[in-house]
Amino acid sequence: MRVAWQTGVVRALKEHGLDFQHIDGTSGGILTAGMLLSGLEPGEMAARWSDLDVQDFSSPLPLREYLRGPWSLPGLGDADGVVHKVFPHLGVDCEKIRASTVEGTFNVVDFVTKTCVAVPNTEVDDELLAAGMSLPLVMPPLRRDERVWIDAVWVKDANVTEALRRGADEVWLVWCIGNSPYWGDGPLEQYVHMIEMSANGALFAELDAARAAGRRFRLHVVRPRHPLPLDSELYAGRISTDTLVAMGYRDAWDYLDRASPEGVAQDHSCTAMTEPAVGVRLSERLRGRVGEEELTLQVTANLPLEDRASSGSVRVVGHVDYVPWGGRVPLASGRLEVAGDAMVYRARVRVDGQWADIEAVRELTDDEGLDAWADATTVGFSASTGEKGTLRLGPLDAARALASAEPVGVHGGLDRAGALARLGRTGLRRVLTTYGP
Repeated sequence: MRVAWQTGVVRALKEHGLDFQHIDGTSGGILTAGMLLSGLEPGEMAARWSDLDVQDFSSPLPLREYLRGPWSLPGLGDADGVVHKVFPHLGVDCEKIRASTVEGTFNVVDFVTKTCVAVPNTEVDDELLAAGMSLPLVMPPLRRDERVWIDAVWVKDANVTEALRRGADEVWLVWCIGNSPYWGDGPLEQYVHMIEMSANGALFAELDAARAAGRRFRLHVVRPRHPLPLDSELYAGRISTDTLVAMGYRDAWDYLDRASPEGVAQDHSCTAMTEPAVGVRLSERLRGRVGEEELTLQVTANLPLEDRASSGSVRVVGHVDYVPWGGRVPLASGRLEVAGDAMVYRARVRVDGQWADIEAVRELTDDEGLDAWADATTVGFSASTGEKGTLRLGPLDAARALASAEPVGVHGGLDRAGALARLGRTGLRRVLTTYGP
């Protein structure tokens, strides 16, 4: 489910002017490849993710399966929700995929032969695509024609070999499987670690094999700086698809802004990540009028617990909803700076194919008069394209901002309340008090 992040990446790649002749999807990436080969543009892809009910990913097995007992279950649920709700909502249309003028492949493992099969876009159907996302324990495999089809992530999570077989000189890998040194305890953490080892190990083996065969190509890898939140966090509402899309857009432009024409090293470093600093993720929505139109600024920041942030800056993601700019535009290079008596959001957005700088300034001082709330929740907005206006954080939005607080970089016993308490003891105290007493 967290592959919503890839939609933000796809938007940035398109804005950068990249054009692809072959699109390949594995595991959750089947959703992204399916949307693209169905003819969707990145803006529509993001809108479809935005209003998707992620609960639709889960659907129960027939009652008789549960009556057989837990040790006989083919999976925790089945693929009905994915096929009948998620695919239609996201616009994954197999008829359009089969008719696509862009070549595509979808990777599924044939358990009988223990091999990964790159199924051409001309041969896919809904059940086969769902089988490609059917992780063992989670959903049953697809049994068809004496074959047993399941998610390919245990064998490979990116079919670089297929791209090279088709003659690729340049491969762009959109990678959202974690690859950090952290090892955690518990069944969920270690199930994820098994996927990480299989997926990364298979990728590195493919790169080694290509090098040994003398196959030369350029490799570009867009990945998050830190491992993405797990599907369980998205399912529980602890992060939103909007935020994941915004993170993908930020991460893609971070890479594009510094990318070398030669690409990256084709070894284990290409997907390497680090763990985020311990902190709290907060989101806020500011709304107001700019000119004659309504403007909404949605931002999410990971606020570190250490005191350095009070005099420095932290990264933020988000978007601006503003009709004159074409609707929703995501933020790139977003920063939150807390310096002196001001808290400032700075970022850039694409407007009519060009970059524009935006700035949202909140003064943290309370001037004279009984207007402390108004002072703390009024934000001045400006853009390099000339737009200026005033945004406000309403009481309901302030409550939502506090309710959005989630620990990041935390493993083990530190709960949400503990993380917030630690945050309150740092130099970010004034930032939190902005939201109320």
